Amino acid sequence: MAKIIEQSIESLIPDDKNFNKGTEFGDHLMDESLRKFGLGRSILLDKNDRIIAGNKTTEKAAELGFENVIIVETDGKTLVAVKRKDIDLDSAKGREFALADNATGKANLCFDTDLIMQEAEKFDFDPEEWGVPMEQPEEEQPEDGKKEISTKLIVECGDVSKLSLLFSELQDRGFKCELKE
Repeated sequence: MAKIIEQSIESLIPDDKNFNKGTEFGDHLMDESLRKFGLGRSILLDKNDRIIAGNKTTEKAAELGFENVIIVETDGKTLVAVKRKDIDLDSAKGREFALADNATGKANLCFDTDLIMQEAEKFDFDPEEWGVPMEQPEEEQPEDGKKEISTKLIVECGDVSKLSLLFSELQDRGFKCELKE
């Protein structure tokens, strides 16, 4: 039987070398998701209560006033699930929550490649085996010989949800995007 412990979120120790720098837009989505749906997935701790996975979630949850964490001790051979008794997947809230979970994870990922390379060399692992490219692709010259220039599009919008949709659409189309206040 797994040992279950309840303690304060503040007792958890963030990863001081978190590979994910996060993004402003992802932080915004996480804030919206936690306010609207509450917490929905677990985080991962090491044996010393240091956060392996879920640093951004823990930080945002504490910022929003969530106080407690339930820790399930395991050896990695048992799948641990969080069951939300208040949500039915086949409801508007359930389906939107599923989308919010996936969209937030995607939008809030920004690898710190310098730190990853430093730790990969120190601990002898290959980030590319995990799908994290470490070399920047060389800029290709267009076949028609025309010189490409870098331009910026600035969009101002008072409706954060419309801006979020535009941001996601542009990223999905391959545009490099930043969200600034």
